Amino acid sequence: MTAETESTTEFTSFKEFYPFYLNEHSDATCRTLHFVGSWLVLAVIAMSIYLGNYALLWLIPVVGYGFAWVGHFFFEKNKPATFKHPLYSLIGDWVMFKDILIGKVSLKG
Repeated sequence: MTAETESTTEFTSFKEFYPFYLNEHSDATCRTLHFVGSWLVLAVIAMSIYLGNYALLWLIPVVGYGFAWVGHFFFEKNKPATFKHPLYSLIGDWVMFKDILIGKVSLKG
């Protein structure tokens, strides 16, 4: 199945989607930018709680998607899966983040 075909496929489960998601993140710089963006999302949440300034939460999509989309458009050179599979992609971001932390997914090429 080609990437184009897979991008239009309707997945019936996250387990079915995740291999496609990882394939869409084969570039190490793209994965690294996702990882940094996820850390920054956690930092924004923590800072917002610490300062009691919940307006900072509006920055979450900017840092989370900003870093990820730079990775896709400039390094991976593909369209983020978020556009076709938003919920599975959001879950995929955090599963990949966890998989990077535990060494299951590498930040190296």
